[in-house]
Amino acid sequence: MAPAVRLRLLASCRLFSALSGTVPRCRRGLRGLSTLSSTLGSGAGEDEIERIRREFEDAKRNYLSIPAAIKDMPKMDPQGIYVNKNVKLDDLQVYGFDYDYTLSHYSDHLQCLIYDLAKKHLVNELKYPESCLQYDYDSSFPVRGLYYDKLKGCLLKLDFFGSIEPDGCFFGRRKLSSTEIKELYGTRHIGRDQARQLVGLMDVFCFSEACLIADIVQHFVDAKLEFDAPYVYEDVNQAIQHVHRSGLVHRKVLSEPQKFLLKNSQVFRFLKTLREKGKKLFLLTNSPFYFVDGGMSYLLEDQHFDGNSWRELFDVVIAQANKPSFYNSDHPFRVYDTEKDTLAFTAVDKFLPNEVYYHGCLKSFLQITKWRGPEVIYFGDHLFSDLRGPSKAGWRTAAVIRELEDEIGIQNGDSYRFQQAKLGIIHDLLGKVHATVVSTEKGQVYRTLLDELNAERRQCRSGMRDLFNSSFGATFLTDTGKESSFAYHIHQYADIYTSKLENFLSYAPESWLHPPHDIKIMPHNAKVPASLFSTS
Repeated sequence: MAPAVRLRLLASCRLFSALSGTVPRCRRGLRGLSTLSSTLGSGAGEDEIERIRREFEDAKRNYLSIPAAIKDMPKMDPQGIYVNKNVKLDDLQVYGFDYDYTLSHYSDHLQCLIYDLAKKHLVNELKYPESCLQYDYDSSFPVRGLYYDKLKGCLLKLDFFGSIEPDGCFFGRRKLSSTEIKELYGTRHIGRDQARQLVGLMDVFCFSEACLIADIVQHFVDAKLEFDAPYVYEDVNQAIQHVHRSGLVHRKVLSEPQKFLLKNSQVFRFLKTLREKGKKLFLLTNSPFYFVDGGMSYLLEDQHFDGNSWRELFDVVIAQANKPSFYNSDHPFRVYDTEKDTLAFTAVDKFLPNEVYYHGCLKSFLQITKWRGPEVIYFGDHLFSDLRGPSKAGWRTAAVIRELEDEIGIQNGDSYRFQQAKLGIIHDLLGKVHATVVSTEKGQVYRTLLDELNAERRQCRSGMRDLFNSSFGATFLTDTGKESSFAYHIHQYADIYTSKLENFLSYAPESWLHPPHDIKIMPHNAKVPASLFSTS
C-alpha cells in the first residue's frame, strides 16, 4: 500500500476515534498504528521525498513544453461583459449613470494634478514641512482596492478572504517582510476588530491619495520625525477632499479639457441607442453641475444629436448627490438654477424635463419616479459610493472598471500563463511534500527540497506580479493568481462588470447575461490547470 494512502487511512482512523470515542476497525492492510509508525520510520517517507524530487526535476525539464500547451487555451475578451448574477437586458427599462470614470474618463494628468494640489494644501494650509513638495505622483506605485491602516500607517493589499498579501504591505514606500507583518499584526489575516481601522481606497481618484499617504509617511521616516499615523491619513484625506470641494480640480480640468478629458464617441452612441429603444436614462453624480456640463459639452461637441443640449439625453439629471449618503438619508431634492447658480426653495414632487436637481435621497427618488427593483440598472466605478447602496435597494448594478481591459490582456498573454502553470505545478508538489512524514535523520533532504520548491514559488509569484504592478501586482488578483479583496467587493456589489460602457453595444438588447456554470468566483479569471502539465 502506498505511503500516502496509509497516511490518509491513519488520519481517518484517528479522526473517527476522536469523534466516537471508540477504536475503529481499519482495513486489513493496516496491522495497527504501531506497525504503520514503524513502517514510516523505516524510510517510506524518505522514498516518497525522493520520488517527489524526481517529479520536480522532470517538471523543470518539461517547463519548455508549457508555452506550447497553453497556446490552445481559450482567451478571455478584454471588451467583454462579465456576470456575477443573471441579468436580462430586455427587462431593464431604466439606466442610471455616474459621471466621473463612468461617462467620462481622464488622462493620467488628472492624478498628477490632484496629487500636486493636495500636496500644496498640506504644506501651505496644514503646515507640513516644505520638503514634502519635492515628491511627485508615481503612477507605477498604487493600484485600486488597497486599504490604509489608520493606526499602524500601512498600505495593505488583501486577498479575497481578508488576509494581507505577503508582498502587499508597505510602510511608506518600503515593503515590509513577512516577519515584520507578523510582528505588527500577529497574523496575516485581518480580523473584524482590526478591519475597523482600515480605510478602503476603491475608486480611481484614490490613486493619488494612496501615493501621497505613502510619500508623507516615508518623508517622516527619512527625516526621523515622530508622527502619528492617524493624523497622516486625516490630513491627507482632508487635503484631497479640499481639492475636490473647493473646485480647484474642476476649474483646472475645464480650463484645459483636451489635456485631461478623453473623448469617446462610442459612449454617446450607447446613450443614444438606449434612448432610441425607449429606455429611461438618469445621471446621478457627486460632481457639481458646472463641471459635468462643461465636461459633457466638450466630450460631445463633435457629435450630431437632436436638440441643443446633452441634457436631453437624460430624463433626470442630479448633481452633488452626496453619495453614498444619498441612499440612506432623507435629504430633499432642490431645483438648481443653471443661469443664476442658485437653489430654489420650492418642494420637488416631480422631475421636469431639462431641469437640474441637487442633493436628494433614494427614498424621494423612488417616490417621484416609481422606478423600482430589477427594472433599474446603475453604472458606476466606486464600489462603495456608487454600487453598494443601489445593490441593497434592489437595483441591478454594473461596475465600470477601466483596469479590467489591461489586466485581461496580460492574463491572456503567454508570459502570465507560463508562470501560472509553473506555480500550479509547484503548489501540487509542495502539497505532496507537506503530506509526507520523514524521520529526524533524513530531515535535511526534506528541508532542502522544501526550500527549493518555495524558492521556485517565490520566483513565479514575483514574475506574475511584475507583469501588472511591481509594488502591488494586479487589481483583481493576488500574487498566487487567486482573487483579491477588490474582486470580493466586485463579486458582492456588482451584478455585472466591464471595462467601459460601449462594450454593451456588442450585445443584443434582448440578451440574457448569466455567469458561466463552471465559474466559482470571478468569471473573467481563466486559470491554467496544473493537471495539463502533470509529470506523474
